[in-house]
Order: sequence, then structure tokens, then C-alpha cells
Amino acid sequence: MWGGRFSKPMDDRFAYLNASFRFDWRLYAVDIRASRAYARALARANLISTTELDALLDGLTRVEQEFASGAFVAQPSDEDIHTAVERRLGELVGAVAGKLHTGRSRNDQVATDTRLFVLETISHLQSPISNLQRALIEKSEQHLDVLMPGYTHLQRAQPILFAHWLMAYFWMLARDRERLADCARRASVLPLGAGALAGNALGIDREFLARELGFARVSENSVDAVSDRDFIAEFLFDAALLGVHLSRLGEDIVLYSSAEFGFVTLDDAYATGSSLMPQKKNPDAMELARGKTGRLLGDLTTLLTVLKGLPLSYNKDLQEDKEPLFDAVDTLDALLPVMAGAIRTMRVHADKMRAALDAAMLATDLADYLVRRGVPFREAHRLVGEAVKRAEACGVMLADLPLDEYQRIAPQFAADIKDVFDFARALASREIIGGTGPNAVRAQIAQAKQMLE
Repeated sequence: MWGGRFSKPMDDRFAYLNASFRFDWRLYAVDIRASRAYARALARANLISTTELDALLDGLTRVEQEFASGAFVAQPSDEDIHTAVERRLGELVGAVAGKLHTGRSRNDQVATDTRLFVLETISHLQSPISNLQRALIEKSEQHLDVLMPGYTHLQRAQPILFAHWLMAYFWMLARDRERLADCARRASVLPLGAGALAGNALGIDREFLARELGFARVSENSVDAVSDRDFIAEFLFDAALLGVHLSRLGEDIVLYSSAEFGFVTLDDAYATGSSLMPQKKNPDAMELARGKTGRLLGDLTTLLTVLKGLPLSYNKDLQEDKEPLFDAVDTLDALLPVMAGAIRTMRVHADKMRAALDAAMLATDLADYLVRRGVPFREAHRLVGEAVKRAEACGVMLADLPLDEYQRIAPQFAADIKDVFDFARALASREIIGGTGPNAVRAQIAQAKQMLE
């Protein structure tokens, strides 16, 4: 391919280091897709004949079939997916295969391939993410009347609906899908035609290429086109943040499925046992969600480190963009279906959640009680804090503190204070958009369903 300049072959160890076919073969479908479009562009520019075009298109189809069936046989000379396809194409159609690279560099070729791969991946990921969102909706609808403690700082804070907690993860995933769609908009820029870095000198119609390959527009600067990997970095950030959300969901379920909480039980299909302790049921699916997120963070860090300090334009360092990209895709492909299955099949223990509710969690409602009687909130907050402290001193729950004790703290407390200590009433008072009131949660679920239609 470029040996005319050199007097001896590569060192074998360097050849292995330099080659990328062992992992970038995964780009074969997009590489062949881009090559088909480029062959048509060459014909439009009268750089190849119609007969030559037909031969190239037929040969590319045969190469693609070999890859798809597993019949493709790699050779030591296959440095990367581009050279592998070109080598096999030459074996099938002869010398005309050499015309396919007219005016094209592997620099703009690989930039085009990876953009196509990222665009296809983003489209593919929408389904498993939305499937997990549907699992959260289904589980929420099945348990709309279940109350649980809501937590801040992992301390019991205020009562909420279990469905409201579940739906918090729906909205995280909704943002993940939005981010990926936004990433696709910036990835949809055609580099092909940029050549090695200076542009194509043979009259290739780049607008035609963009239409053929489904890109929204062509790159504005050839130097930037061959060196830009922002779209991969952005995708890896989106993948890492999606992983963080899966990890947080996993962490909650690890906690809630423990004997100390007992709020949920994972189905046996999504748990493991112990090789030593027969009684154990471990939430390994959720622990792997936490652990695999480390890979996703590492993939992002890897690419950003590779990009840092690179001079323009293309550098061989950019070969290192593909393994983290592929790893992130594989990790999400493995995680998302498992998370959806685990959510759909886990058992919910409403009695355990209800038993974990503590009257002290209604302290904010008690402050609101005083606010409705004209006490400024900051003062109400202080007075209720005194009541909490007094209940602890008396060894009773906040709801059981005698009325005369309350009235020593503030005369605004009256006999109807007992009405405050009603969890269902506390939830019903939060029928505000985005709140944990039953009707608000139903509206939230309806909105979520509409988003997925």
C-alpha cells in the first residue's frame, strides 16, 4: 500500500502494535457502506466507468457477505479494516479495486466509518434504554399505593411513593436518551472528501456523498474533519453518565434488597449464591452495574487522554479511539437488558417499606402546620426542632408527644396537631407537578408513557 518509499519491512513487533484489524474489523459494514457511496461518487465525477462501478459494487457486496457469514479470512497484510476490505476486493475483482481509493485517504475514511458507527449505535441504544424505562413504568403502576421512606444523606427524610422513587430513574434515562440524540446531531457531519487533510482534488461531490450516507451536512474544514474525535468523546461521556445512572439504581437496589432494609427481593434469575455460605443470595446483577460503570468512565478518560495535546491534523494516536468506543458499546449492550429484566421481576415488600416509616419524617409537615397559622417558616423550623428534641428526651415518638408539651413550645399548636401525623395525608398535600402526591405521580407516569409512544 505504501511500501514504495521503504527499503525493508516493518519489525514484526511494531507491525502488531501498528495494526488495528484485530479490533476495527467491527467497522466492516460501515466501511463497505461508505466505499459503495464513494464508488458512486467516483463514477459521477467520471473517474471510473459504469462497468468499473458495477464491478466494485458487486465485489463490495461479496466482501460484506464474507464478513457477515464469518467466511472472511484475514491475512497478515491486513493492517486495518480498510486495507483488509481493499485487499479482498482486489482478489475478487482485480486491478479495478485499486481505483476505489482514488482521492481518498484512510484519514477521511476512518473518520467517516467511526461517525457512521456512532450514529448506528445511538440509534440502536434507544430501544434498550426505552425498554428499561418501560420496566420502571410498569413496576410503578403495579405499586402506586406503596409508601416508602425517602432518603437524603441515606437518612430517613420524608415519606414518598415507591412509584415516585422508581420514576426518578425514568427521568434520568430520558435525559440520557436526549443527550445521545443530541450527540447524533453533531456526529452527523461527513468527513469523506477531506482526503488526508487538504481536501479532494478530483471533483468529488461531497453533498452527494452526504445524501448517500445519510449525513446532515459536510465538514467545513478538511484539517478538522480528519482529526475531530469530539463526537466519540461526547458519545463516551453520554455512555459514562448513563452508566452512572445505572450504577445509582443498582446501588439503591443493593441497599433495599439487604436484610437491613428488606424493601425488595431480586428474582433468582438476577442474583447469585455463595460458594461457601448456602444461605446467601447476592445482588450481583446490581453490583455489576456499579462495577461496569468504572469501565465506562475509563473509556472516556482513555480517549480524552489520547486527544490531549495532539497536534493537527491526523496522528496515529487516533487509532486508540476505537477500543474504548467498542468497549462502551459492548458494556451498555450487556447491562441494559439485565437491568430491565431485574426491575420487571423483582418483588416489592410494601409492608417492610411501611414499617420503616417514622413519624419524625413528618416534621416538615409539622412546620407547615405552623406556617399555616402565621408562623414564619424559619421560626417554625426551629420550633419543630425543639419538639423533636423534647420527644427524644421524653422517650416517645414525635406523634406521641403530649399536647401540653407542644403548647409549651408554641401556643399555635392545637388539638388538631394529631391530624398532621398521617402519611397518606402528607403525600396528598403534595399534589403539585413533580410531587409525590398520588395524582401527581399518576400524571407523571402518563407523561412518561406519552414520551415513549
